[in-house]
Amino acid sequence: MTTNRLITVAAMRRVDETAIAGGVPGYALMQAAGAAVADRVRTRVPAGGRVLILCGPGNNGGDGFVAGRLLSDGGLPVVLRLLGDISALSGDAALAAADWTRAGHAVEAAGAAGDFSGFDVIVDAIFGAGLTRDIDGEARALIEAIGRSDTPVVAVDVPSGLDGDSGEIRGVAVSAVETVTFVALKPGHLLQPGRSLCGTLHVVDIGAGEAALKAGLAADGAPAFRNGPDLWNPAFPRPYAEGHKYTRGHALVLSGPAFKTGAARLAARGALRVGAGLVTVVSPSGAMAENAAHLTAIMLRACDSPDDLDDILTDERLDTVLLGPGLGIGEATRDLVAVAASAGRKLVLDADALTSFKGQAPLLADHLGQGGSQAVLTPHEGEFARLFANTDAVAEGLSKLERTRRAAAVVGGIVVLKGADTVIAAPDGRAAINDHGTPYLGTAGSGDVLGGLIAGLLAQGMDPFEASCAGVWLHGDAGLRHGPGLIAEDISELMPAVLAGVLALS
Repeated sequence: MTTNRLITVAAMRRVDETAIAGGVPGYALMQAAGAAVADRVRTRVPAGGRVLILCGPGNNGGDGFVAGRLLSDGGLPVVLRLLGDISALSGDAALAAADWTRAGHAVEAAGAAGDFSGFDVIVDAIFGAGLTRDIDGEARALIEAIGRSDTPVVAVDVPSGLDGDSGEIRGVAVSAVETVTFVALKPGHLLQPGRSLCGTLHVVDIGAGEAALKAGLAADGAPAFRNGPDLWNPAFPRPYAEGHKYTRGHALVLSGPAFKTGAARLAARGALRVGAGLVTVVSPSGAMAENAAHLTAIMLRACDSPDDLDDILTDERLDTVLLGPGLGIGEATRDLVAVAASAGRKLVLDADALTSFKGQAPLLADHLGQGGSQAVLTPHEGEFARLFANTDAVAEGLSKLERTRRAAAVVGGIVVLKGADTVIAAPDGRAAINDHGTPYLGTAGSGDVLGGLIAGLLAQGMDPFEASCAGVWLHGDAGLRHGPGLIAEDISELMPAVLAGVLALS
């Protein structure tokens, strides 16, 4: 079973149910979960430090009782406060509470205001990933008080108030420095704003067993993954002794008119740096001199109309085309997309190529379907909203993961919905969420380079879904390596180090 597979809240319930039906006591699972939390808390408590455990009325609170008992047995001063009445606890949570009180420990009322002075760590065991309503009343006041405190929080499963499937905040939510979750990550751990609330993520095996995990994942249907090399490294292109530039693919990048050519060159540089054997910028005649002044290893070819592009694409070796960066918005761009799609080329569509089909996603899908093109679309949120207006991909209440999946089904291609939590989805429902990146990537031209990276990987023969996942991760890795002061040009120049790191994993 892949370690980067994500699991929904409903599927996680299936894991627990299957494990218990198979003979694993539910309280054994809870004890393992509480022990994992206690292990993380110990690493954060200084000598002589004190721990506050805040427990809720369900199994998440039960995990907190177990963690508190183990920490106290280990000699740490622990105060445990419960939201609600201990007599209302049931099932395994009641067993955990009974073990706590049987050892002579007190249970304090959580209180609406909360007094957190004198504690070195707060354990948030109030609500888990399965929260189904917005938080209000005493619970909301308690979580708001945690937010006003400067005491570091270790969250159990998810920070309380976070929707485990969507990453959305249910009214109010805790912000944690660490989150300990069980069996597998949930989508909400990676989707914003949840990702920013979780801190460092720890995934712990609590003994549910492989059969229970398989049953849970089967309940999820189409798989979702945390993006990373484990997902696509086996398919990553590697040069071989008999290879040469013609065996490594040839990518075309369409340039905009004079004074709007920089975006295409950024994309072309990305395609070349990621390993495409040949890259050509296809340029309007009026921009040829401008492009030529900046290009060396990247070739240049004139193109002033869709008919010109059609003639260029009679060469079957030109199998990957990137359209959109700086290309211009309108009918001319729609026609260029239609020509490239009808030629059956692998396409990367970004920026102006997407906005030119505003509200016309079905028309774009028709173009792609008629030519049998394998396409990757790389919109940001604004471009996504414009392109998929009037489709079910923008229905109210959907998570970013579900919106991207629906969009991929609409167009029949891969959709890369960019952002701090970029989601990559295929028409068959496969999806990945990327959390390998940095805010420093939010700079002019960064998305153009991403399009070029994906195009360069497609040209080398990667499957479109895997190429998209890999391109997003490589892009994020370059940003992490550089850090402050990053500009778009740096991303391509960091590819040798990024690629060396990926290839070393094989």
